Amino acid sequence: MTAQSSDFDDDMLSLAIARVSEMAAIASASLIGRGDNMAADQAAVTAMREELNKLAIAGVVVIGEGERDEAPMLYIGEEVGTGEGPGIDIALDPLEGTTLTAMDMPNALTVISMGPRHSMLHAPDVYMEKLAIGPGYADGVVQLTMTPAERVEALAAAKGVPMSDIKVCILERPRHEEMIAGVRSTGAAVRLIMDGDVAGVMHCAEPGTGIDMYMGSGGAPEGVLAASALKCMGGQIFGKLLFRNDDEKGRAAKAGITDLDRIYARDDMVRGDVLFAASGVTGGTLLPAIKTEGGRIITETLVLRSKTGEVRRIRREAPLA
Repeated sequence: MTAQSSDFDDDMLSLAIARVSEMAAIASASLIGRGDNMAADQAAVTAMREELNKLAIAGVVVIGEGERDEAPMLYIGEEVGTGEGPGIDIALDPLEGTTLTAMDMPNALTVISMGPRHSMLHAPDVYMEKLAIGPGYADGVVQLTMTPAERVEALAAAKGVPMSDIKVCILERPRHEEMIAGVRSTGAAVRLIMDGDVAGVMHCAEPGTGIDMYMGSGGAPEGVLAASALKCMGGQIFGKLLFRNDDEKGRAAKAGITDLDRIYARDDMVRGDVLFAASGVTGGTLLPAIKTEGGRIITETLVLRSKTGEVRRIRREAPLA
């Protein structure tokens, strides 16, 4: 069933979601390169929560910082906004790339998406196996059930290029060593990233990044955020939840998930129209870093709107507080 709501005014909310993302980025900016990833994350969380609570919405965080007993703010299930207005599902990562921020490395972002109530998968805070490609391909041209080499072969055939022309983005983790070797065995190139797999998935759909495909396991919440971005940009993403123990299976049951082996496509994770916003914290392929010039702070925010396919880049300049 597709979730829609006549009360979800995505046009009016597009400026609001940009401000929420911007304020979180600005709050974390002073902690870039300071080596304290927890402080950077906390600053972004606090700012994002404060901005969300100014909005005339009945918002519920369905993808957040973790379960209620693990996250004091912006936890899964937290209600935000004034409580007066449309019911909104909110998926967020106040600082995607806390380590990247602490170490002043590329591609740290603040990320948030909004959709009508009950439109987003309530993914528990577990791992998810992910596979994503950009727009312009037949549905299911690549599948999670394929080996990494088979995925490269299928995508190269669909693109009409040799396998050596394909570039795959993968998180640099010991668990991915076999996957990386499988991709490279085809002659394809691999771009390894330290953190930030929402940006990694978005690279598949953003012209000029050179990335054709993303694969690997990472957080399930980030999978839903990435699906929100691709819902706006075009492209395909598939995800399967991974469970390490009974506690994680219990989290899935609490979220209403009964089929633990289900493979979710993009429109299973995000069933209605959606808004997506990301602001650059450290510079990267998608967005430039926050910077200060002449007593002013400058941010750039990407705002995506699935209903119209609009892509807005908002540059904000304001006096330093």
